[in-house]
Amino acid sequence: MRRVLLIVFFASLCAPAVRAQPAPLAGFDGYVAKAVKDWQAPGLAVAVVKDGHVVFAQGYGVRELGKPAPVDTHTLFAIGSTTKAMTAALIAMLVDDKKVDWDAPVTKYLPWFQLKDAAVTRELMVRDLVTHRSGLGNADYLWYGQANSTDEILRRVRLIEPSYPTRSGFIYQNIMYAAAGAVIEAASGKSWADIMRSRIFEPLGMTETIPTAATLATRSNVASPHSLVDGRVRVIENLSVDPVAAAGAVWSNVNDMTKWMQFLLDGGTVGGATGKRLLSERSFAELFTPQTIAPYDMYPTTRLTKPHWMTYGLGWFQQDYRGQAVDFHTGSIDGMVAIHGLIRDRHLGVYVLGNLDHAEVRHAIMYTVFDRYLGPPSAVSGIGATNSPDRDWSAEFLKLYADLRKQADAERAKKDALRVTGTSPSVPLQKLAGEYTDPLHGDVSVTHDATGLHIRYGAAFVGHLEHWHYNTFRATWKAAWRDPVLVSFDLDEDGRPSALEMMNARFTRR
Repeated sequence: MRRVLLIVFFASLCAPAVRAQPAPLAGFDGYVAKAVKDWQAPGLAVAVVKDGHVVFAQGYGVRELGKPAPVDTHTLFAIGSTTKAMTAALIAMLVDDKKVDWDAPVTKYLPWFQLKDAAVTRELMVRDLVTHRSGLGNADYLWYGQANSTDEILRRVRLIEPSYPTRSGFIYQNIMYAAAGAVIEAASGKSWADIMRSRIFEPLGMTETIPTAATLATRSNVASPHSLVDGRVRVIENLSVDPVAAAGAVWSNVNDMTKWMQFLLDGGTVGGATGKRLLSERSFAELFTPQTIAPYDMYPTTRLTKPHWMTYGLGWFQQDYRGQAVDFHTGSIDGMVAIHGLIRDRHLGVYVLGNLDHAEVRHAIMYTVFDRYLGPPSAVSGIGATNSPDRDWSAEFLKLYADLRKQADAERAKKDALRVTGTSPSVPLQKLAGEYTDPLHGDVSVTHDATGLHIRYGAAFVGHLEHWHYNTFRATWKAAWRDPVLVSFDLDEDGRPSALEMMNARFTRR
C-alpha cells in the first residue's frame, strides 16, 4: 500500500499552518498506515487541526485499485453526509440575514410543500428539516439510483405515511435535508450550490471543493469508490447524490476540509478570533445546541466507546467521550466514507476520507486522535475518563464489525432456510412481464427473454429474477455490491398478475 506524505508549511487567513508532527502524534503515521492495510482500504486521507494549526495532513494508498496514482491531501472524495453541517450553517447565515427563521413554518418559504397530514404540514418548522424529527421514515428510495429531480422528490413527500408523531422521535432523513436546500434557495434567490460556493467555499478559501458531482469529470485528482464484492475489493460506479444535494453531495479533500474545521473551531470566523465573522455568535452556538435525542445505537461503535448520551444538533451528532463533548458526523455513499470529529473545548478537529464502502477505520482514526491529545485517564477529569490513550481502536473496531458481518450472514442464512423447495410459479414466466407502478416509489419494469425474467427499478437496480418459491423471485443485481432482494407477484381473481411487491413497496401492474 503506497502512501504519500505531504507536510506543507504555509500560512493564510483561510487555513492554519502545518507544523512539524507534535509529540501526541508520534507514531501516528505508522498506525494509520497499518490500519489502512488491515481494513483493505485502497485509499485514505487524514487531517488533524489543533490550536489553530494543521498538525497532520496525509494521504495513503491509491485513488483506484490497479492504478498507480496515489491519494494525497488534494485528492477529492465524496464527503457524503458531512455536507449536512454545511447546509445547516447556510441556514444559520440566512437567519443572521433575517431571511430565514429556524422556527418558522416550512410553508412560509415553500408554499407548495406538503406532508400527508395537513396539520403537520402547517406545523413543520425549518428546524425540523435538519434534525431528523419530521415524523417521516427513511425515504431514500425517492432518489437512490432514480432519475427523479429534487422538485419531484419533494412533491412525492406528500404521499409518505408518517412513521411517528413529529418531534417525538428520530429517524435519519436525507429527503428533509433536500427540503432544507429548497428553503435556502427560496430565501436567498440563488441555487443551493451557488450560495454554498459564495458563503462558505470562497470565504474559507476552499478552492478545490465542489458542491455537487456535476463538474467532477473536469477534475483529475479524484478517488474512485470501492466495495467488497464476493470477498474481494472492487472498483464500483459513482452514485450521484445531486438530487438531494443539500444532504450529501459535496466533494472535497482534507486540505480544504482543514479550513472548514478551523472555521468551526474558531467559532464561525475566518482567520481566528480577530478575523472576519461569517456567523454571529448566537447562530454559531445554535448549530451545536442539542435539538433532539439521537438513538444510542445509531453507531455500532458505541458498544465499545460507551457514551452516556447522544444527541443531534443542527447537522451534528453529539456525544460524550472521556468526559469531553464531541460533535461529529459521518458521511457514507456507495464506496466512499468520511468522518468529521470536533472536541471544540480542546480546539481539536479530525477529518478522514476514504474510498472503501463503510470502512469503519474512520471511527478508529478519530478516537485515536482524541485519545492522543486527551492523554492518560488521569489527565482528563469528569465522567467517562476510562479509555487508555494506547487503546488500539482499529483492532477493536475491526473485530466488532467482523462479528456484525457474521451475525448478518447468519440472519441471511436463517432467512434463506425458509425457502420452500419443489415449488413453481402459478403462471408462465412471460405472463409476469410488464410495467408496474406506484405513485410514491415510481416504476418497475419486468421483461422476459430466453434467459428468463429481468427487472429494472431505476438505474441502480437492474438485474435477473431467479425463481425462489411459489410466486416469489430473488433479484440479483448487475451492481453486485447491492444486496439481493425478494420480489413477489400477486395474482387477481382471474389468475392474472396484478401487482409486484419488493423493498417494502407495492407496485400495481399498469
